[in-house]
Amino acid sequence: MVRSYSSVMADQEIDAIRALLLARPRPDGLNERRKRLDDLGTQYQIPTDVHIESVEANGVRVEWSSSPNADPACVILFLHGGGYVSGSLESHRPLATEIGRVCGARTLALGYRLAPEFPFPAALEDALAGYRFLLSSGIDPRHIAVAGDSAGGGLTVALMVSARDAGLPQPACGWCISPWVDLECLSESMTSKAEVDPLIQKPYLKELAQAYLNGADPRTPLASPIYAGLKGLAPLLIQVGSAESLLDDAVRLANVAGAADVAVTLEIWPDMIHAWPLFHQQVTAGRHAIARAAAFMHSRMSL
Repeated sequence: MVRSYSSVMADQEIDAIRALLLARPRPDGLNERRKRLDDLGTQYQIPTDVHIESVEANGVRVEWSSSPNADPACVILFLHGGGYVSGSLESHRPLATEIGRVCGARTLALGYRLAPEFPFPAALEDALAGYRFLLSSGIDPRHIAVAGDSAGGGLTVALMVSARDAGLPQPACGWCISPWVDLECLSESMTSKAEVDPLIQKPYLKELAQAYLNGADPRTPLASPIYAGLKGLAPLLIQVGSAESLLDDAVRLANVAGAADVAVTLEIWPDMIHAWPLFHQQVTAGRHAIARAAAFMHSRMSL
């Protein structure tokens, strides 16, 4: 199923975000790049009714968040983006807490290890440890949704594949926001959308892939899940903007999943840039995308 959504104010709002990002170009140093992404998250306020608790899940730093309407039996396992080399609990806290608040579920955001210090498969190992933590805590897998943006979107699919191959039950569903699923970077939109995507372009993605893979084949299925066998996976919602370099990654993922008999919904949002729900406090389409995803996850976790 393919859907398209727009908002009356979307063009002006996303243009303001594009201008903000262009005014703060990506620095050269790794630490500075990580700080830049973290700063994007810390510029937003967390609603006062959200409770946050930091814990460890099988040795991985995680963060619980919940609001008064959250069903304690339902959990969203959230995997942040950042190309596997940046991003954190801090950078994505506004998004992670909001999706749980809107969905009426608790959120467990996972701070997986980053490359190049910890290359593939460290991030996937941590994601799987987080999922096992939820299962061992007594959370019914039918009440777990896995969600992530960009690299976290690819990691969402890789986690679901790993869970299947390990004999673990599938979660209720997966939500992939602007997923990066081909570390070989063959998608045509990486070139055709480069001028309208202020966040990522192909040369940067190739750099990130090299740091994460650390010599591994870019077609390794659990690093590039576009090449994985997806049969048996839980239903997927894939959301992507029409103005982003990873547009074709999302479309290709939907095709591969559908061909493997996975129930998949692909939403292409006009004019939206990479991972636009991160900017939901300023962008109407970001709030609408979260609401759509929350309805999808809630319906699957309620079956």
